[in-house]
Amino acid sequence: MAEGVQQFSITDFAAEAVKVAFDWRSSAEAKQKATFYLDSIKSGDVCVLASTSFALVTHERSSEVRLYGFKMLQHLVRLRWEELNNEEREHFAKMTVNMISEVAKPYEEWVFKSQTAALVAEVVRREGLTLRAGVLQTLASICDKGPIHAELVAMVLRWLPEDITVHNEDLEGDRRRQLLHRLTHSLSEILPLLYKQVCQHFVAGQYAVKINEIDKAKQHAATVTAALNAINTYAEWAPISALGSSRLIEVCAQLLRYSEFRLSACEFFKLISQRRRPSDETAVTFDSTITNIFQILTQVTEGFMSRSLTWTSDVNKMDVDSDVNNVDSDVNKIDVDFAECLCETMVAIGCNNLQCMVRDEDQLSIYLKVMLFFLQQPKFELHFKSLPLWLFLFRESNSSLKSNKQADDGGKMSKIGKQSSTSGMIDKEKGVAERIGDFCANIMDVAFERMLKKNPTVGVALSDSSLEIWTDEFASKDEFSQYRSRLLELIRLIAAQRPITAASKISGRVVAMIQMYSLRPIHSQDLPVLEDTQLALDTTISAIFDVGTDIGSLSNPTVQRELASIIKGVLSQLLDLKWKEPALVEILGRYLDAMGPFLNYSPEDVIMVIQKLFHLLTSLPIFQKGQKQDPIAVSTSRARLQVCTSFLRIARAAGKSLLPHMKDISETMAKLQEEGRLLRSEQNLFGEAFLVMASAAGSEQQQSVLTWLLEPLKEQWIKKELQDTLGLVNLLIRGPNTPENERMWHIFHTVTIFERALKRSGSKKGSVSTSQNGSAFTIDVGSSHPMASRLSWMLPPLFKLLRCIHSLWLQPIAQELPKEVRAALVITPAEQASLLGEAATKLKGLGAGDGGQVDLNRPGSIDLTENEIRNWLKGIRDSGYNVLGLATSIGDHFYECMDSDAVSTALLENLQAMEFRHVRQLIHIVIIPLVKNCPRLFWESWLGKFLPALIGHCQRVLSVSWTSLKSEGRAKVPDSCGDSSALGLKAEVMEEKLLRDLTRETCALLAALASPGANKSLPSTEQLGQLGHMESCPVIDTENKFSESLIGFLFKHAEIASCALQISVNAFTWPDSEAVAKVVSFCGSVVIYAVSTSDFELQNFVAKDLFKAVIQGLTLESNAMIHADLVSLCREIFVHFSNRHSAPREVLLSLPFVTQDSFSAFETALSKSSSAKEQKQHIKSLLLLGAGSQLKALMAQKNTNVLSRNKVQEESIVRSFVNSLYI
Repeated sequence: MAEGVQQFSITDFAAEAVKVAFDWRSSAEAKQKATFYLDSIKSGDVCVLASTSFALVTHERSSEVRLYGFKMLQHLVRLRWEELNNEEREHFAKMTVNMISEVAKPYEEWVFKSQTAALVAEVVRREGLTLRAGVLQTLASICDKGPIHAELVAMVLRWLPEDITVHNEDLEGDRRRQLLHRLTHSLSEILPLLYKQVCQHFVAGQYAVKINEIDKAKQHAATVTAALNAINTYAEWAPISALGSSRLIEVCAQLLRYSEFRLSACEFFKLISQRRRPSDETAVTFDSTITNIFQILTQVTEGFMSRSLTWTSDVNKMDVDSDVNNVDSDVNKIDVDFAECLCETMVAIGCNNLQCMVRDEDQLSIYLKVMLFFLQQPKFELHFKSLPLWLFLFRESNSSLKSNKQADDGGKMSKIGKQSSTSGMIDKEKGVAERIGDFCANIMDVAFERMLKKNPTVGVALSDSSLEIWTDEFASKDEFSQYRSRLLELIRLIAAQRPITAASKISGRVVAMIQMYSLRPIHSQDLPVLEDTQLALDTTISAIFDVGTDIGSLSNPTVQRELASIIKGVLSQLLDLKWKEPALVEILGRYLDAMGPFLNYSPEDVIMVIQKLFHLLTSLPIFQKGQKQDPIAVSTSRARLQVCTSFLRIARAAGKSLLPHMKDISETMAKLQEEGRLLRSEQNLFGEAFLVMASAAGSEQQQSVLTWLLEPLKEQWIKKELQDTLGLVNLLIRGPNTPENERMWHIFHTVTIFERALKRSGSKKGSVSTSQNGSAFTIDVGSSHPMASRLSWMLPPLFKLLRCIHSLWLQPIAQELPKEVRAALVITPAEQASLLGEAATKLKGLGAGDGGQVDLNRPGSIDLTENEIRNWLKGIRDSGYNVLGLATSIGDHFYECMDSDAVSTALLENLQAMEFRHVRQLIHIVIIPLVKNCPRLFWESWLGKFLPALIGHCQRVLSVSWTSLKSEGRAKVPDSCGDSSALGLKAEVMEEKLLRDLTRETCALLAALASPGANKSLPSTEQLGQLGHMESCPVIDTENKFSESLIGFLFKHAEIASCALQISVNAFTWPDSEAVAKVVSFCGSVVIYAVSTSDFELQNFVAKDLFKAVIQGLTLESNAMIHADLVSLCREIFVHFSNRHSAPREVLLSLPFVTQDSFSAFETALSKSSSAKEQKQHIKSLLLLGAGSQLKALMAQKNTNVLSRNKVQEESIVRSFVNSLYI
């Protein structure tokens, strides 16, 4: 009797705890107590857990309590099943199976049916062979009780193979194999049972409809659907022979005719089609089955094709007015969903099992026609889902043709070749390429039509207005760019394989566009058509004349002549255009630069293109600075810059074809400069183009161009007029059309030409990416860099200039600055939009003077003094940092000729006053390249000066800001985001983004210090693993062994090491997984270094502080995606330090629910395992046991074996929660 009262009390309290824990009105303290109480039941006596859980799932309880009761039952089965004896397991299993009948009611909510089915399946999986046969017989008998019972049985069978079909990293390989083995042997019982359910309830449902028992018919239909869902879970892995012998393929083929079931039936065929061809004796059966499926689906598809006109019009009508007739709308929606699944299935057949079609040309032809039908569909989703198939086919066929061009028999074989070779049909590979080539023209038409994001309101002659074009309703703008890149790749692949077809198609497209717009004025609505056609032209020309993609076509003289004729016709049309509007001139410039690769093959046409570009440039006026806020002036300046950029792109693409014209080009430039018709920013672009041309002519020509380009700048650049902040401010505040303003923008363009010269100089033996936007330049470290001799006069004035700019943010100076300069220090609206993830209108490359960036987000802001100053400061900082970052990569000369004290003073003297965005920029563009490129000989003189101040500063400001964010909900950052009261919540979002950006960049710096290339003397994790525990690891002479290791250098400097380690520890407490992911690699190197040295202080830090911090990182749900890296780091620390240091054991034993017994069991299991993967699993299991739900990063994954918690702690938690209920 007492036990009954106690049980009633526990159940009652548990139900109340669930309500408190999930009630949003509960206080945080009450929720915490309730959660601890429920955890105590889950980790307490297993029989109490079972009886309490069963009591919670009864119909008398509320839905939330019942649902939690099911979760507790699943927890018991998954994690504590072994604690039950045989009799208890058998009793538990019977009670679970009996629950099927309890929930098999018409009014029962679906969620509880699903939970019951999942629970029964879990019990069967856990108990295995001893229970399987009896349970399956019981389930079969339950099916006879009615359609709802049969539906639940089908759901059980659907859940059975869950651990096979759903990836579960916690499921050991042996256990997975055992489950697969047991289920495979049970297929002879399971699959016929499912077949019987489908047939029996399908017939019964039809009869129920016939006698007008609609509710009964719905129950039978639900059972058929549940059975099909179960069948689909086996279609992913069950032997094809088993699926065929059980007649499931036959019954699913029949169900394709019925709208209620054909989607699930088609899903069955899709899952089979996605499987790879086996390499054993079952391959013949597999091919036969895939061929049979293809024939079944082809018949269905032909039905769609035969009524495609009415069907597609119905589909389009459904999207326009789906509320007119709901019944018809639902039918059309089913049609569309089924058509999408059908398309996906056909794509899967082609991408995974093309060998089944290759052997029969007629069958292959039918297949390709079907897939072209889907690609051409007006309904966007159908077109979109068919696109991967054509990309696959053209990628593989191009690879095949390219291999045939280079090859011999030992060359690399394409995927189609591999598929075909398994049946001895390698020769069919060429046939596939030829057959898909017949469809190139049609596919190009589709790609052109689909390039637009929406139908243009004008110029519809170039696009089929009936098409459902991409809109934002489908997905985000980023995803549209990805979709369009697929279309462009398809165009590129076709152009490489069928250049004449592609050239003819794009030529017709361009000529038709020119002719259409020659008959009427061009409006702004037409610009998307012009831009997308240019993109298609650029892609086509690049693919045809790119040596890397050539598959042999260009070596044929006939092909060359025909291509030249087609492209010359297009070029002639473009050269004859008389467009004068700035927007049209800008687009025409892009059309001309798209011809660059062709000009490499047709040098005689180069001079006409050059003349046209100069004509376009001179046809546009130059506006004075005071006029530049006019939108017409802005568009004109942008068009002029685009023409110059087009010249640069042609220089890159046309190769040596421009070399004979360099003299004429330079003379024309000189003439335009004398006449004042060429702005300095435009001169820089032409200068960069000359550098590109010179790089193709050799080092001597390159040096000549650099001299011609840079020497005229030297005299004015080295003038000592910007020695202090006052001189800089005086320069900034002068208005337009003053000598000071001209000097200001001369400085700007000088720095940008330095940047471009460094990017474009050097040979192509190695590639290093250091610029802010990821631009790559190449250097030959074995020879002197062309720019090396110029660094001595280029860089010192730049250092002084950057030092003056940094000083503007010093509080005493900032307070005394003129109003317009002080306003220019605030984050721009464009930068605000970037931080907020919003779109910003920004004309890149335009200057308030003649080449900076113009912010168009505020009306009237263009070319105002404040905006001009802001653009200038930003441009100098961006380009100046890039110059320094690039200079660090040109070899020893930079480190030898530059004074590290002067450089560090210029960059770091005012570090305390720098805003987070600027510190992040400095680290990203200058410091990380410096760390990566600095020669070992200069580590002390360069890194020893930069790293202490920088890392120390970052450690302090990040700690303060994160503490503020976590305690006050707002990050404290020095950046001025504008009027906080006006921005409201946006200000807080921007501040947090600035904090996260600097945090990630700082952690990226630590990762760079730990990079393998800079620490070659450190043993790898694998080498360390071979040494075993730390007690067997030899202590290494750090002074000599790690003298060439950056980590070793770091720990020789206590100040740097201390701050770096503190950042690492703190990072695990900051909810930013990107930063944690970067810092983990640094910590891994620190662990290796600590293991390999005799530094007791460092070993103590790793074994205690770092170990604790990593575990604390697992309490943050934000680290769920990288929890495996954190567990791996825990494993490294424990395995290599636990036998030498007591701290790792003490840390784990200090976890709330770890007992001495559970820890001993963990150590025993760990000692028996030599596999790093198994050791990580043991660590993870213990952590889950020790901290339970506190480790949110792990709780997001499936839990593993959890042992019972300390009884005293349980009783304390229980008493605390029970008492709180009566307060």
